[in-house]
Amino acid sequence: MTGQKIRVGVLGASGYTGADLLRLLLRHPNAEIRVLTAERSAGRPIDAVFPHLGGFGLPDLVKVEDADWSETDIVFCGLPHGTTQEIIAGLPRNVKVVDLSADFRLADTRTYAEWYGHEHKAPDLQKEAIYGLTEWAREEVRNARLVANPGCYPTATLLPLLPLVSDRLVELENIIVDAKSGVSGAGRSPKEANLFTEVSEAMHAYGVGSHRHMPEMEQELARRAGRPVQISFTPHLIPMNRGELITIYVKLAEGVGVGDLREGLRRRYEGEPFVRVLPEGGSPATRHVRGSNLCIMGVFPDRRPGHAIVISVLDNLVKGASGQAVQNMNVMFGLPETAGLEQVALFP
Repeated sequence: MTGQKIRVGVLGASGYTGADLLRLLLRHPNAEIRVLTAERSAGRPIDAVFPHLGGFGLPDLVKVEDADWSETDIVFCGLPHGTTQEIIAGLPRNVKVVDLSADFRLADTRTYAEWYGHEHKAPDLQKEAIYGLTEWAREEVRNARLVANPGCYPTATLLPLLPLVSDRLVELENIIVDAKSGVSGAGRSPKEANLFTEVSEAMHAYGVGSHRHMPEMEQELARRAGRPVQISFTPHLIPMNRGELITIYVKLAEGVGVGDLREGLRRRYEGEPFVRVLPEGGSPATRHVRGSNLCIMGVFPDRRPGHAIVISVLDNLVKGASGQAVQNMNVMFGLPETAGLEQVALFP
């Protein structure tokens, strides 16, 4: 359907992921934006919230209950966690959905209740949700009605780890993930912890030992490993707007060298448009991916024999959220996967 227009709705268009979705969709050759919702800004034009999105003829913002979903083929949901299950359950069955919240990422609804503090409100719908890490779920996404878009930390962690786990190149015990993200990862709602004076010229860990992205990562690692996998994961907030850098410490499997890890990653992602593995000595940086849908990774020897360090970077608002959501839409509608996502990283 390369010549057909896809009618798009965006739930939560006034957030950071909503803004980046619109930025990407406005240059998508097959997207036609029909519905935009935002509860607090309902009745206002989008340029009253995001002046940089003015002048494109976008529809005004409306409340969710006032949206006409009959005019859409796909809905992107950028609402906060815990708010989307009932809304998505109420959408017409012919409308496809890409949910950017965590509401449909965990296959086990009991695990969801444990980590998110309330019962899942659409357990029957959860059964049809596809975890949309595109490079690993392309065929499932192609036939899906509901795609759970992975979180930014899991995307940056799973893309390098899944090939190493699947090919038994690393030991499954004692995997340590040290993660750092820009402040936009915390969302646009006002929070004292995100005030300029709280985050500027400083860095701090949060969700230590209890971050909600851990079960999501362990779910997908266990799926590829064939048995439960536990990781040690600690996220940090760093004083920049966007970007994410993940440092992963692993123990090599017996008989495996650091070069084998690099070659395993290179072989798995050869031909992938949005994943790049650097040659020996290449060190990924967030400035290499800003504004793009890229994930770049590198592999290094640890000074401890039999251990390695893997680094990956992505833009948390693009490959970690809105870009991957558009990538999934492209797959769902049989479009070129790169459509609307050809942006080169903004540097410097």
